[in-house]
This record gives sequence, structure tokens and C-alpha cells, in this order.
Amino acid sequence: MEKLVAAEESDDGFWRDSEDKPLPVSASDLERHAYCPLSWSLARKGKSGRGEAISAGREKHAEIHEKVRSFKEKQNQLKKALIIWSWWFTIVIIFISDAIIFTNITDSRTPVDIARYLTILAFIWLVVGLFAIYLPWRKWTGTSINNSNNLEDISILEDTAITPALEPFGFIGGWGQGGRVEAGLLMGATIFGLHAIGLMWADDKQQAGFILVTVAMFWTLLASWQLQRALLADSALEVARIDAGLEEDIDIAYSDDDATAGILIDEDTGLRGRPDQIVIVEGEFIPVEQKTGKVPDKPHKSHRMQLLAYLHLVESTTDRKPPYGVLRYGSENLHSIEWDEDAKHSLFSAVKEVQRLMTEGGAERNHNRKGKCQSCSRRYACDSSLV
Repeated sequence: MEKLVAAEESDDGFWRDSEDKPLPVSASDLERHAYCPLSWSLARKGKSGRGEAISAGREKHAEIHEKVRSFKEKQNQLKKALIIWSWWFTIVIIFISDAIIFTNITDSRTPVDIARYLTILAFIWLVVGLFAIYLPWRKWTGTSINNSNNLEDISILEDTAITPALEPFGFIGGWGQGGRVEAGLLMGATIFGLHAIGLMWADDKQQAGFILVTVAMFWTLLASWQLQRALLADSALEVARIDAGLEEDIDIAYSDDDATAGILIDEDTGLRGRPDQIVIVEGEFIPVEQKTGKVPDKPHKSHRMQLLAYLHLVESTTDRKPPYGVLRYGSENLHSIEWDEDAKHSLFSAVKEVQRLMTEGGAERNHNRKGKCQSCSRRYACDSSLV
């Protein structure tokens, strides 16, 4: 027997409970309802879908998410390799510049005197850097942690270039959350310290310059090795991108792997759901819904309605209106679904109708197509099937 929910229709058309909260409607609810209200009703009664297509679809989705995860992992590896290479190459430039300066300056101070000053400076920068890591100074000063383009409410893939080392990921002010300030302080302490060690070995400025050039050559070898790692990571990333069927210059902000992906929720309408992916195209967040099985000539109405739900969730979560979403059938068949006022009206009408059925009941078959009943995964439990 269908379980009804106590709720009333509000002035805006959405149905809310006694606590004035809108009845929750998932994107999957909208897909099932758009396919057939009876299929949606049977799902609410606990009648799960059956058939080989269901099992094959789950396996295919798991395969897709694994390819996306592999792509994101390779992308992070490339980011890490490039960041480390840029740091090391910066050190090379600094050492060569200092070598030129030391061999040309005329001053009464000896390299040992300069080394003492650099040692003190390195110690100060190290202490400040450690304090910056361990203390939540951003929270105290109200400084923004990062620039997430209003995507902080979405549980995204692990895309930090540097893994948190001293504090957990959620620690405000730590390495993973801060990064630039802390890394700059620790890098500065390292550079000053290396300069001090090199100058302590030098008897005069000419010798100091020679030592700095020698160290620069050593760091050049390290930077070359790191550059090779970056090139290998870039090659592996390209293979993973092609395997995942992704276009060039596309980044993935979110992937529904059922483990790390958070549910997107709109508290105003009760809508919620997990898109398969949210990709970043030219600075815009674009939801992508992957569909398996037979490739249709045009997108199914039920699939389109599901994608419209994700478009609204992306907009309400990020405060940025996506221009379109993508329905993807297989690796080549892609359909762009525009997100405009007509699409939003269709979506909200469907949400309100599902909420009404949750409250009043009365879901009925809305078609006379035998093929649709034949393909329904809940036909075994339906007493109104046409076949």
C-alpha cells in the first residue's frame, strides 16, 4: 500500500510539511515519474527494478566512474609534478642570480657575515611558516580559504595539488586548505638556509659565487628529472582522458561515485540528487548525465527531466546559472539541453506534481504504449501493464 505524506500546498505551489519544509523529491523520482507515474509509485512502494538492463547499466556506470576517477587521479599527479618542478626551477634561477651578484659586489662584509644574517632570516621564516600551518589564522582574520567559485557546498573529487601533511583536510589554516602562504614561507626558509650553508663554506665572494653556481647545477638536474616526471604524467593524463571519453580542456569538479560525492540539495523546493559528473567548460559548471543501453534518436523525456533537475541543483548550489547540461548516450552520442525559463517551468511543474502525489496519491499510467510497458523494469509488479 502506498504511504502518503502529510503536507499542504504552499502559495508558491510546492508542498510542505508541518515544519514548513518542502517534500523531498529526487532527480530519480522525476525520471521515473516522467517515464510513467505508476513506475514511480511502485518504486515508492519498494518495488525495485528488475532485468538484465538494470544490472548491465549499473556495471557500465561503475566502469564510467572508475575511468573518471582514473582521469582525475592522473590530473592531480600532473599538477603535483608541475608544482614541484616550478618550485625547483625557481630555486635554480635564484641561485644563479645570487652567484652573479656575489661575484660582482664590493662590500666589506664576508660571506660568513652574510651567512649569519641569512641563517637568522631562515629561522624566522621557518617559525612563522610552522605557526601558519598549526594556527587557524584565516579563521581569526576572516581571510578567504580558497576561491572555489561558490562550489564549496558541493562535495568534489579530491583535487588538491598538495595532500594535507600536518593537519586533516578540514583544518582551517592548514597546508591543504591554505597552501600558498604556508608554502611560500617554508620555501623561503629553505632558500635562505641553503644560501647560508653555501656561504659558510666560502672563504671569499668569488668562492661563494662558485658554490652557488655548483648548487644551481645540482638543482637543475633535479628540476630536469622532475620535468621528465611531469611529461610522463601529462602523457598518462591524455591516455586517461581519451579512455574516459572526455573532451580536451575540460576539468571535472564532481563525480557521483556513491562514496565521496555529496547529495546536492535545494532547500527551497525540496529537490535533491547526484549528477553523474559536473564538468567545468570555459569557467561554467555543466552537469553531465551518462545513460547506458540502447542509443535513442533523441533524448528521452524522462532523461531530460532528470538532467533539468541537476541543472537547477547546480545553479542553486553555486549561485551560477549553467547555460546547458549534457545527456550522454555511449561515448559519441551527446545531447545539449538548454537551461532556460521554459525548462525551469517544466521542472518545477513536475516537482509539484510529484509532491502532490506523495500527499494525495492516485498515480496512474499516463500512456498507451505497449513498448513502454514492455521495457519497464517494474512491469512484474504493475497491475495496469499493457503487456
